[in-house]
Amino acid sequence: MNKPLLASTLPRRTWLALTLGLGALACGVQADPLSDRPIKIVVGAPAGGTADIIARLVGNAMSTSMGQPVVVDNKPGAGGAIAMDAMLSAPKDGHTYLLSVNALVTELPYSIKPKYDPFKDLKPLVELAGSGLVLVGNASLPPKDLKEMIAYVKANPGKINFASYTPGTLSHVLGLQLNKLAGLDMNHVGYKGSPPALQDVMGGSVQFMFDGLPTSVPNIKGGKLRAFAVTSPQRSHALPDVPTMAELGFKDMTRTAWLGLWAVPGHPDAALKRIREEALKALATPAVRDRLLAVGLNVNTQNPPTPEQMAKSLQEDYESVGAMLKSVNYKPE
Repeated sequence: MNKPLLASTLPRRTWLALTLGLGALACGVQADPLSDRPIKIVVGAPAGGTADIIARLVGNAMSTSMGQPVVVDNKPGAGGAIAMDAMLSAPKDGHTYLLSVNALVTELPYSIKPKYDPFKDLKPLVELAGSGLVLVGNASLPPKDLKEMIAYVKANPGKINFASYTPGTLSHVLGLQLNKLAGLDMNHVGYKGSPPALQDVMGGSVQFMFDGLPTSVPNIKGGKLRAFAVTSPQRSHALPDVPTMAELGFKDMTRTAWLGLWAVPGHPDAALKRIREEALKALATPAVRDRLLAVGLNVNTQNPPTPEQMAKSLQEDYESVGAMLKSVNYKPE
């Protein structure tokens, strides 16, 4: 009867080769933390909005690079809480992420009572793109610039509405801030995303809106919207003729927003690292970068903030927003 082959009976070189081979095999298995199942990006906004545009651009590029599907799951409503719930309830296996504006942490907790703790249940993974907002209005209205817009609102007390793409976000808060600083009394109308809000601005049922550039720029260039000012520190490369709020005397309204990928604690570290790397790689591809730049977004692939730097910045912004909301006597709707 044959005896089992023991390590002691193998030549030393053969045993060493087998050991190294098994080690390499183990490393190879650990190197790919994700199966070939689809990667899901949950978006708390409807199709056609800024978040959706970014998710599909970046997701398609990631899918090509990774060789597996990356699907976008739109779950608008409740200030992003529906999308957040979908991510929280998903298995922590590295296959589900959230694409959302930073307001999810810095602003929305002041306007809703979320089921999540923004600083314990959310993990910022990668900043994708950002910009200031643009104040737009119905193109058929008389005002041609911000000064005329302010005069127009004052001449129609209580009759003018401004839209926001979601109550409690920067789109809403900037309108409240303009009300206070310019002595206006515009009424707020909240929506579930930019597309339906912009439709009503262009249709005339609401008159003005602070909106993200990707959704407004095509309509501005198409003559369907009039742009009055941007809230970024500098003029937008997509709208070089549109002044900043600071240029027009409203320096306290210099605000920017960014969108990023988020995870929840508990996902494998290797999976998070791989998704971050793939997202940054997608942003660096000319097709994605050029498209985002064309609609006014800024993309930082040269020196992107780390998740730790993002977490620190979010905490600082959260405190800053709280002070600003208090200054405009903000009350959740």
